[in-house]
Amino acid sequence: MAQEKTKSGFLDKFAAVSAKIGGEVHLRSLRDAFAIIMPMFILAGLGTLVNSVIFPKIASGDTLVHLQVWGSLIANGTLNIAGLMLAPAIGYCLAYNRQYKNPITAAIIALASLIMTMPLSLKLIPTGATKAVDISGALSFANLGTTGMFGGIIVGLLATELFIWLSKMKHLQINLGENVPPAVSSSFNSLIPAILTTSLFALIAALLAVFGNTDLITLIATGIQEPLRALNTSLPGMLFIYSVGNFLFTLGIHQTVINGTLLDPLLLINMNKNMAAAQAGKQIPYILTNTFRDTFGMIGGTGSTICLLIAIFLFSKMKSSREIAGLAVAPGLFNINEPVIFGYPIVFNIPMMIPFVLQPVIGILIAYFFTAIGFMNRVIVMVPWTTPPLLSGFLATGGDWRAVVVQALIIVEGVLFYIPFMRISESVQAKTAAKEA
Repeated sequence: MAQEKTKSGFLDKFAAVSAKIGGEVHLRSLRDAFAIIMPMFILAGLGTLVNSVIFPKIASGDTLVHLQVWGSLIANGTLNIAGLMLAPAIGYCLAYNRQYKNPITAAIIALASLIMTMPLSLKLIPTGATKAVDISGALSFANLGTTGMFGGIIVGLLATELFIWLSKMKHLQINLGENVPPAVSSSFNSLIPAILTTSLFALIAALLAVFGNTDLITLIATGIQEPLRALNTSLPGMLFIYSVGNFLFTLGIHQTVINGTLLDPLLLINMNKNMAAAQAGKQIPYILTNTFRDTFGMIGGTGSTICLLIAIFLFSKMKSSREIAGLAVAPGLFNINEPVIFGYPIVFNIPMMIPFVLQPVIGILIAYFFTAIGFMNRVIVMVPWTTPPLLSGFLATGGDWRAVVVQALIIVEGVLFYIPFMRISESVQAKTAAKEA
């Protein structure tokens, strides 16, 4: 009894700490910002799919080149300005979560601050030339896109926090009286804080340019983004973080508390670079992306619970389980599995916690193996996470039927893996029901 209380106390404390971390205002704002711009990345995936798979099947030569302009323009408005979109989105979300009265102003300040950190001149190779030349008065997609995503995150967070902090100082506010329109009054109230915030970022950028011959975006990308991405998106690192998130879900805390803040932004950078490489006709650089993880480790939803539903339909003799499975199968086909997580249940159901956490790991390892040996294509299309299993594998890999075979293999393995734990769980439920009766 004492041991059970100790275990329960530890789980409660672990859940409380995890929920507190997930509810932290900066992490919450980061999740909200990515949710805002996610449709743009899905559109980029559509453009990559059409450009790389559909257009080459219906056209060739100059006609194909002309058709693919459509996808290239989509890439320019989505992938190639990912960092530029993130900064104002984070500024708005953070200001909103901080309950600042005018969050759109914070978004503009974040955007302006990000642009001020860009280099004044760029070394670019003109079309047809072999040597780079210095170009001034231009912004580069290299800095505004996936390479600048972490720069957009950090500048967005810092600029917004500084702006809100300065805005709370009454002696920095300009009060024009009650007869002034609210929009004008609000603008003047934030005038000095806005000037101070953007001026500080301009000063930092100027010092780096004059004395360091570099810029803030480059420093963030090389000093923070790439080392962190290499750690979190390595196979062991990704599996560990993802498993912790899934374990939290078995305690009733949504897995995005961990994965949405520590994993998704970095895996998304990999995904965007894969899509950009596919658009440019280059070799695909990464196996592990957020779409790869969802496609092969989240079949039917977190925990790959479509495998559990199939196991219930085929082997369960418990009427309540089959009824829950019947209700959960329709949303489960679109990777929405809260009905089975909370209805079966998996939450606080110790036998079911084991396959719920481990099956995604097994599925990802199987898919990683077949991708690494070249059996199937790498993921190049960012499909919506609600795309049904088998179809998601086909689309995500640019129409590779072998990915469907791998997904089917993972489902079969998952059903076999879930069966013994399902039987243990139902045996426990039956004994509990008999005692209560």
